[in-house]
Amino acid sequence: MVKLARRMDTLPPYLFAALDERRRAVEARGIEVISLGIGDPDLPSIPAAVEAVQREAARAANHRYPRYDGLPRFREALARHYQRRFGVTIDAERETLTVIGSKEGLAHLIWAYIEPGDVVLAPDPAYPVYAAHTGLAGGELHLLPLRAERGFLPDLAAIPEDVARRAKLLFLNYPNNPTGATCDLAFLAEAVEYCRRHDILLVHDAAYVEMTLEGEPAHSALEVEGAKDVTIEFYSLSKPFNMTGWRLGAAVGNKEAVAALGRVKNNTDSGQWNAIQYAGAAALDNNPEVFFAQMNATYRLRRDRLFQGLDRLGWKATPPKATFYVWAPVPGGDDQAFAAQLLDAGVVVVPGSGYGANGTGYVRLCLTVSEYDIDRVLERLDGLRPSPFSR
Repeated sequence: MVKLARRMDTLPPYLFAALDERRRAVEARGIEVISLGIGDPDLPSIPAAVEAVQREAARAANHRYPRYDGLPRFREALARHYQRRFGVTIDAERETLTVIGSKEGLAHLIWAYIEPGDVVLAPDPAYPVYAAHTGLAGGELHLLPLRAERGFLPDLAAIPEDVARRAKLLFLNYPNNPTGATCDLAFLAEAVEYCRRHDILLVHDAAYVEMTLEGEPAHSALEVEGAKDVTIEFYSLSKPFNMTGWRLGAAVGNKEAVAALGRVKNNTDSGQWNAIQYAGAAALDNNPEVFFAQMNATYRLRRDRLFQGLDRLGWKATPPKATFYVWAPVPGGDDQAFAAQLLDAGVVVVPGSGYGANGTGYVRLCLTVSEYDIDRVLERLDGLRPSPFSR
């Protein structure tokens, strides 16, 4: 057997792949499973995208390789959306790059910047890709705890100066996965200033920026004056447009960082299919705010229905103001054991420790099932014996 590269020792099994394997094992025992696990919308993609991809798929010109940096039509539509939605002016040619879903872009950006000994500042808990590719690239991860008492915002002032001097990247993600937390523009301005002061690239993962359920709409980090000097942001069509399977997103912002990411991608992939990029442009240009409002209203109804049931059970958690994630403290504190207990009852949730040490004691639930299935989940929780909840 050929020996694996040592870098593979840094790479744990991917959280959701492992979760899916456990789910299949339970289903093999004849148990019907309702999944509140992976954040995969259950509703159809935005109609404008579906109509466009059907039309563009038939065009022979779209059957060839796409441009490496992405279809101008898509990137120009993205720039128009940033101007309308955030009031940010974007140079579509130099300050945007199509990515095959923001996950791919986030991972490849790390390879453009990180060498052995370099530091990456990343939140904990967090989307696992930040840590996984930092490890693969030989970088050193410095974790920024996200705690409830701080509204799940990192304390940038607590980062040691010697760590800051060695850091190249700072990852932020608001609205946040897995906590559902939001931040205001003042915090993003603080992060921009911190990165300017320490010569760090701010990487804002804005996958959920269109998914505000209540309160002030979420912000782009590029709204901060001068942010493009030190910031690259990843915009994703996956969650707000119900397009997870389409694999379409974009890197936006600092032109040097966009170009560096492009060089890695040019040597790695051949770009996203033009028909999908045309579909993304149609989604962005056809009044998506109406679609966002409808989707967010659906998730708000589901959230409220779930929390009415959790309150009856005695499971205390805070309703999220954004995203479709519920970050709930676990009765008894053992998130792995609690998730296993729920899986045996036919309900998939994600143990918080899978997102990092500071996720221990929480589970993440997704609002990506119908209200009917939410009621069925609540029935199964109510049927747990012995009950883990105090009423």
